[in-house]
Amino acid sequence: MGFAEKYVASIGSSNLMDDAQHHQTDPLAAAALAGDIGALLCRVKYADGTLNRMFEGNQQNLAQLLRIWTAEVIKRGRFRRWVPENTAWDAAAAQALYRRVAEKSLAHWLDSKCRGCSGTGVKVLLGNGQCTSCKGTGVAPVYGVAGLELERVKDMVSELSAIYDSHSGRAGSLLRGGDM
Repeated sequence: MGFAEKYVASIGSSNLMDDAQHHQTDPLAAAALAGDIGALLCRVKYADGTLNRMFEGNQQNLAQLLRIWTAEVIKRGRFRRWVPENTAWDAAAAQALYRRVAEKSLAHWLDSKCRGCSGTGVKVLLGNGQCTSCKGTGVAPVYGVAGLELERVKDMVSELSAIYDSHSGRAGSLLRGGDM
């Protein structure tokens, strides 16, 4: 069982006691102790209802994550010189690009499951063929952008995945090592 499964199981636990016999909150503690933006990514994706849509989550967490991620995308975009910012018009256009990339990359990372096959990669009606929407991957393509912006969104989705993977690795090692 990976860290995400343990995290989701601890959220859905009926007994959140933490004593000698009960250790169901350990993944929550590990996620918090692992620190950085990854803890907020876990909380928004798994704990706030984004993944299963069964309830309305804590929208303040999502708003905070969007603010942090937008600032990070702006920093990365400027460092990587995605677009020139020589004039006031260029700077305003760059800011708009950074914000769109941040919003679309975060939205895609939080919910990238293909709608056509519900993430299975198999045609819904026939059940024995590859889904044409996602080409069998189960992951929806990024919609609504093209060209430079599409490449930047894909790049930032992979950055989010790397941040989450790094955070999950640190939290998982905390769980295994018992250093909590």
